[in-house]
Amino acid sequence: MKVVFYICFFSITTCYSQVAFQNYGNLQMHAGAQIGFHIDLVNNGVFNNNLGIAGFYNSNKPLSISGNKIPRFFDMEVDVVNHLYLNVNTQVVNSVSYISGDIVTPRGSPSISIDYLSDSFYILEEDERNTDGYASYSGDLSFKFPIGDNDKLRPLITTNTTPNAIVKAAYFDEDPNFPSTFSEMFNTQSLETIIGNVSSIEFWDFDGSNDSMVTLTWNSESEIDNLVSGLDRLRVVGWHIIDKEWKDLGNTNVTGTFTKGTINSFIFNPSDYEVITFGALISEDNLTVYNLVSSNDDGTNDTFTIEGIETFQNDLIIFNRWGAVVYKTTNYKNDWNGVANVKNVINRNKKVPTGTYYYVLKLKDSNMKMAGWLYVTY
Repeated sequence: MKVVFYICFFSITTCYSQVAFQNYGNLQMHAGAQIGFHIDLVNNGVFNNNLGIAGFYNSNKPLSISGNKIPRFFDMEVDVVNHLYLNVNTQVVNSVSYISGDIVTPRGSPSISIDYLSDSFYILEEDERNTDGYASYSGDLSFKFPIGDNDKLRPLITTNTTPNAIVKAAYFDEDPNFPSTFSEMFNTQSLETIIGNVSSIEFWDFDGSNDSMVTLTWNSESEIDNLVSGLDRLRVVGWHIIDKEWKDLGNTNVTGTFTKGTINSFIFNPSDYEVITFGALISEDNLTVYNLVSSNDDGTNDTFTIEGIETFQNDLIIFNRWGAVVYKTTNYKNDWNGVANVKNVINRNKKVPTGTYYYVLKLKDSNMKMAGWLYVTY
């Protein structure tokens, strides 16, 4: 096979007892070319117009790619048992083969990543062969990030809604309450009203400036069965940067079992959220009923509120002290302000008198019934 290079200048040097291939000039690989790096690559020159295969091979020692210029490869092979470390972004135009060992990026510097350009792809990924750190993608197709941590491959799948938008992701096999490389904790007790629980086992960092949809994956180590009793209650949740709480990012589709599966979010803007993971909708036991309705438009207790009710299919009936129905509805939305809506009530479409009333709430999914009292005043 014919191998052709255009080289302005390169050298092999020893730095801190480590041999490295250093490029200071203009290095180019033509179609059909193959180059194998068995030592570190330090790229301080032009090395971004390449075809053929660039391989990184070492069965004993780790290798690294560093320098002040970003290298760009067409096809890239990684066969480094003790890992290939990236200290500078490394771009791929066509493919990456994860033959042995991980590609490791510095988690404390998310700007450094393995960058999949256009519609590039990868093969041979598994638990011990993936990107341990950050990978980015720019293209107009769905992309499955080959990311992991602690020899666990845990892909995140994204579908760009904006063609060629850049998105980036990393997986963290750690408790979000005690993240290792973030400046803040992501308190799993700080929750949006409809979220009852959040995973303390793992999370993903997913970054981008345009609206996206993600698919998260789980296995038996995710302990999904400790989060929910049924997969229909499982959600993608994100730590909101401004509100400092975990918010619901949806469940538009879920597949699999408690030990292996996927869940799709709805479309959201990643720039609003620091990290994402699995969460659960509140259960029936977590519903909170506020018994006072003071419908005077002061912004406090203006409606009869049942926290979390919007996550359940339900029927609500409200009676006066004599047992006459004054209000009934299906799928209550925390919007009753004391106005009767039943035909046999004299003051229909008018506010009911001040006093004590009673409610019966039926949750359709579980056939559970709740009953209690509320006080209406103005």
